[in-house]
Amino acid sequence: MQRIQQLSRIPSRSQFRFPISPFSSAPIEPPPPLLSIGHVLHASRIFTGQDVAHYAEVTGDYNPVHLDSGFATSVAGFDKGRVVHGMLVASLFPSIIASNFPGAVYVSQDLKFKLPVYVQDEVAAQVQAINIKQIKNRYVVKFTTRCFTNEVSLAVDGEAVAVLPTLHLNE
Repeated sequence: MQRIQQLSRIPSRSQFRFPISPFSSAPIEPPPPLLSIGHVLHASRIFTGQDVAHYAEVTGDYNPVHLDSGFATSVAGFDKGRVVHGMLVASLFPSIIASNFPGAVYVSQDLKFKLPVYVQDEVAAQVQAINIKQIKNRYVVKFTTRCFTNEVSLAVDGEAVAVLPTLHLNE
């Protein structure tokens, strides 16, 4: 008889207080999307003369094709004037990856510079996941890397490998 009395002291369901009802009409946040093969990430930028000058100062690359429009046009044959450093343009790739996957480590990059990028050109950069391999609690991801000018002209083409702490895209 004593056992029956103890069981009757268990509170009824209506007596429980839940901080958030499991049946709430509040919207539930979907999980962040996961990177998968074929997924493309984008960024765009217009490189200014000041960007090029700062890059030259930091790297010591004072090649006049980057800094002197007259030289770039008359001597080097670049019809539209000053050319943005190729590696400055390629810096968009690790930027895209790191902004979407904080803590990512950029491991390698292969590049082919197909066309010049001129100061004030709008550059559209994209990285596309083409291989994903899990190693322990990290992901080694191979990306194609491409930059376009005028949205159609392929200026930089290559591949990169990065080690990501997660496949969840940072939004």
